[in-house]
Amino acid sequence: MEASTSKGNVERINDIEMYYETRGDGEPLVLLHGGGGAGVNWELIFDAAPPGYRLVIPDLRGHGRSTNPSTQFSFRQAAKDVLALMDRLRIDRFKAIGLSMGAKTLLHAATQQPARIEAMVLVSATPYFPEQARALMRQLTPETRSEAEWQQMRQWHKHGDEQIRQLWRQMNALKDSYDDMNFTPPLLSTITARTLLVHGDRDPLYPVKLALEMYSAIPRSYLWVVPNAGHGPIFSEMRERFVETAMAFLRGEWDGQ
Repeated sequence: MEASTSKGNVERINDIEMYYETRGDGEPLVLLHGGGGAGVNWELIFDAAPPGYRLVIPDLRGHGRSTNPSTQFSFRQAAKDVLALMDRLRIDRFKAIGLSMGAKTLLHAATQQPARIEAMVLVSATPYFPEQARALMRQLTPETRSEAEWQQMRQWHKHGDEQIRQLWRQMNALKDSYDDMNFTPPLLSTITARTLLVHGDRDPLYPVKLALEMYSAIPRSYLWVVPNAGHGPIFSEMRERFVETAMAFLRGEWDGQ
């Protein structure tokens, strides 16, 4: 990969100040992090921009260095934020990789404005929240987090402990959300982006059958089930293989196969 220098910026997007970084030169590749994480997490996957790509790496609403005065979060709104950032950057069409929350955000973006996304990789996505995910969300509160978890969050989120509490409260509140993530097969069928679904077969949140539902409904989709893997199976020993596979897909090397 090409060595590149990160450039941090803040844009006023909708009702928030959105922080994002750019690296490299070429066609735009948007990287969307997972819930409770931040754009900096992508450094564990891409130590530099892939050749021919300009990485655009935002902190989603209320995460990292981005603000969220409303204290409310929805994946639908996060998608609107990302699309508004693309408008601000004068990026009409782009490729994207999303992890968990980032993947769910991309599902909204790809159905809100299908023509904007050329190709996308969705890691640990879901069309809706199954009961096993809601059960884990019920346990997620600021009061139940360990000191190690607090320290980790403080490294990623730069607006103080109240920001972190707000994030955990929002993740807990998803247990009662039914309209934000409610992707039916007819709605998924409107996605025009080439789509690669990456899913661990031991995901404790979203069983692999949900990935199969999306694969069956999204046109031009591919499914990579990672054996003996949990939620977000792209880090550590899987990193190199994920980068190789995802970039080959995004370059269009699978077309016609």
